Amino acid sequence: MSGPALRLAVEIDGDGAHPAAWRRAAHSPDHLLTPRRVADVAAAAENAGFTLVTLEDGALPPAGSPDVVGRIGAVERAAYLAARTSVLGIAPVVPVTYAEPFHVSSQLASLDHISLGRAGWVVGDEPAPGAARAWGRPLVDGDAARGREAADGVDVSRALWDSWEDDAVIRSVATSRYLDRDRLHYVDFTGGTYTVKGPAIVPRPPQGQVVVLGRAAAVPAALLDVALVDGTDPAAVAAAAARTGTPRTFAEVEVALDTPTATAAERVADLERHAPWTPTGRLRHIGPAAGLVALLAELAGVVDGVRLHPLVLDEELPVLSRLVIPDLVERRLAVRPLPAATLRTHLGLDRPANRYAAAVPTAGEETR
Repeated sequence: MSGPALRLAVEIDGDGAHPAAWRRAAHSPDHLLTPRRVADVAAAAENAGFTLVTLEDGALPPAGSPDVVGRIGAVERAAYLAARTSVLGIAPVVPVTYAEPFHVSSQLASLDHISLGRAGWVVGDEPAPGAARAWGRPLVDGDAARGREAADGVDVSRALWDSWEDDAVIRSVATSRYLDRDRLHYVDFTGGTYTVKGPAIVPRPPQGQVVVLGRAAAVPAALLDVALVDGTDPAAVAAAAARTGTPRTFAEVEVALDTPTATAAERVADLERHAPWTPTGRLRHIGPAAGLVALLAELAGVVDGVRLHPLVLDEELPVLSRLVIPDLVERRLAVRPLPAATLRTHLGLDRPANRYAAAVPTAGEETR
């Protein structure tokens, strides 16, 4: 018996989840940081039927020597992909440990406009002291302090997205007015370490609010649309999902799959000669495609979606496209995104009302 349909997300940063994944990539290392590379991977994910791609980011390089290092900013890549895709949700990882939330909210609202409502935001974290030095900011030390920064960053971003009402842009030629200033609002936010007056400099996103994803332990559940949950087995994932209290939950799953030329175990062993695939606390599947389908079928009853972290993108994506996603869709365990729909629609989330908009009077109130 099939469970509820899953929404499928995939992390596409770099060449894969393994730090040495570049050694098995189908391209030369110098192509990693090219527009064609990121566009090709996103196109493969969109054609496969994924609902959402995420793009990891941070102030520091993603790996150390002798592995390939460096990445283009996630927001910049996301904006590029928004114009190169049509149905795929796009969610950059953006930490607000040191970044200015006013600028982050503006970037994400702009991304939602560019993508016509397909933007998401994975709230990231910057725990390394080197990140503070890179930003030229005092160190935010400890989980509690970084949690406060994340909570304030998401809270003020959500307020700024509402600081323009949906009909604030009037474009009235007759009165030479572009905006109705009465429909722009000061947010007057006061957090633990900064204040923001507002309003935003970008009109309200098409989705009303960009879809916010993050770890429930790092961001208050009330500020999240989707909680990303870990667990080394399905029971642990189910328990973590039950505790979130968020509208949607996605399980984090690392995957290494059998390919026509090598088993998953052989491919992992080949990469382990160069660097370890360190356990992260996430569910991990190493084996055939059928085993992954069975695992996701088990998760379908306890989470709303999964975010896959492929061992090597160039090797896992073809197997996911040919053997995993079609099987899930045929068994009604997963759904493909539809054209002309927002990411919120794909995730079954309502478009939220604007907190600052005046209540619409009822028919009785209008006659008084």
